[in-house]
Amino acid sequence: MTVMEQRGAYRPTPPPAWQPRTDPAPLLPDALPYRVLGTEAAAKADPELLRRLYAQLVRGRRYNAQATALTKQGRLAVYPSSTGQEACQVAAAFVLEERDWLFPSYRDTLAAVARGVDPVEALTLLRGDWHTGYDPYEHRVAPLSTPLATQLPHAVGLAHAARLKGDDVVALAMVGDGGTSEGDFHEAMNFAAVWQAPVVFLVQNNGFAISVPLAKQTAAPSLAHKAVGYGMPGRLVDGNDAAAVHEVLGEAVRHARAGGGPTLVEAVTYRIDAHTNADDATRYRGDAEVESWQAHDPIALLERELTQRGLLEEDGIRSAREDAEAMAADLRARMNQDPALDPMDLFTHVYAQPTTQLLEQQAQLRAELDAEAAGPEGAGR
Repeated sequence: MTVMEQRGAYRPTPPPAWQPRTDPAPLLPDALPYRVLGTEAAAKADPELLRRLYAQLVRGRRYNAQATALTKQGRLAVYPSSTGQEACQVAAAFVLEERDWLFPSYRDTLAAVARGVDPVEALTLLRGDWHTGYDPYEHRVAPLSTPLATQLPHAVGLAHAARLKGDDVVALAMVGDGGTSEGDFHEAMNFAAVWQAPVVFLVQNNGFAISVPLAKQTAAPSLAHKAVGYGMPGRLVDGNDAAAVHEVLGEAVRHARAGGGPTLVEAVTYRIDAHTNADDATRYRGDAEVESWQAHDPIALLERELTQRGLLEEDGIRSAREDAEAMAADLRARMNQDPALDPMDLFTHVYAQPTTQLLEQQAQLRAELDAEAAGPEGAGR
């Protein structure tokens, strides 16, 4: 008998009267992603909400296309497009109350914009600027997180602190499937469940962690199944079905606000564009795969539902597209303006009390800038 066979044969006997602390059955996700559009459940969806979701999806698709074009024009250093994932982005912003907090990753600029952040300010970090670009407290949107999953423990900490203070606040943290392989993901999930923190984790499973497919990251039946290991419910939803994502996230937010603790929601979606403008996605996936997902486009799914039910006509479709074009034109015009940068800002937020060395460097740079401003005569003095 091999060592593995010996280990497989070993079954520890539980102590008398031992019972699991939590029944795992209610925590397990459904076998298939939950859907609304194209099902009987769609008839119960609020028509006005569906129209709002549609308008924002159209706007979001145009935002992604314009931001991608700006990288080719040298106006953005990098842009991680969320084309194909707009339903997740918009629904995440729509389910939150004004007092709640959104914790986005680097791919979630559209969620920040849908939450109310100025489109240009949402792109400031990706422009290569040194600061976030927007005031996190104004719209309750944390800074875009480029390191994978580091925003998740922050969301848990804020949510836990809010509950200790008696504030009726929920945090919604967004992460990609690749981020679930990080230690920060584990730590955030564990602390959230132990503390029963009012936080919702939205995993956008778009198929790839840069070029690594999900099958090479985890052997779990789904990412939503990971929830049961921490003692929280897991939900599996069609991430291209805006109505379904909104419903599932809405239930999770209400559950958290009522004191029920955290929920892990996996939204199954697809990244139509490359990882970023610097990535060549053709190296690791074929055109047929991309085309199959384009047939499940979130905008087309919602537009079909609305038109078939007589809730959206050509005028409404045209109005949504015209609004999106106006947004894109404004974005182009403002992004084509060179920002006014002050080199002295390099020293502003390094230390609360600048060190002697930092003060010396600051004085040296100031002298060089003054000499340059004075021209050749000043430089020779």
